[in-house]
Amino acid sequence: MLQLFQHLGHQTLSSFRKLGRGSYFLVNTLRGFPNILIRPRLLVNQMYSVGVLSFLIITISGLFVGMVLSLQGYYTLSDFGAEASLGVMVATALVRELGPVVTALLFAGRAGSALTAEVGLMKATEQLSGMEMMAVDPIQRIIAPRYLAGIISMPILAILFSSIGVLGGHLVGVGMLNVDDGAYWAQMQSKLDFRDDIINGMIKSLVFGCVVTWIALFEGYDAIPTSEGVSRATTRTVVNSAFAILGLDFILTAMMFGD
Repeated sequence: MLQLFQHLGHQTLSSFRKLGRGSYFLVNTLRGFPNILIRPRLLVNQMYSVGVLSFLIITISGLFVGMVLSLQGYYTLSDFGAEASLGVMVATALVRELGPVVTALLFAGRAGSALTAEVGLMKATEQLSGMEMMAVDPIQRIIAPRYLAGIISMPILAILFSSIGVLGGHLVGVGMLNVDDGAYWAQMQSKLDFRDDIINGMIKSLVFGCVVTWIALFEGYDAIPTSEGVSRATTRTVVNSAFAILGLDFILTAMMFGD
């Protein structure tokens, strides 16, 4: 029993120490943002790597999620004679919840793991140490552009996911299930609120982008400089990002839509 408490205490202290290192890492990263203005090409390159290369998986996933939502929602709404509300149900579910959350999970799996592996390999091959020896701050040169690229890319990808999902829902609802085309769009336009739905969804995606990119970059920067250490850091990125996304989603939803 004593060993159990010792283990729990050790793990708790290690978690707090890691949280402190991560907070210090984040502060230094934010300090590097002004230097990005001097070299905007670094940001553009990272937005391509983080955002554009994630476009395919985001759009395909959004299409199928919208199609499944439409299919399941139709059979539920048909029990109450409310098939005309299919469009607003699909759009609300995507914009409020599924768009930001699923996009963040996919972003963590694809872009987050890539960022961790990239930075971790730079550390393992002593490229970061070489930059420090040449009086180049690796936080400003390597980390800051990647962090800002993740923050910018995440809301754009979430918007694309939700838009493609609405089109996927229209494809199934109108094309396959014979829901009235005008009712699908009219209900959506009349019931979907710009502030409560669209803006809140964008805020969620922005928060998720900040947290997921922070976790991915810190895990890579803090990884043990071996192949095994980098692989474990990549795994931690995906797992910790998923927990953070789901926990923050509950907190943000309670703040935005609670009384």
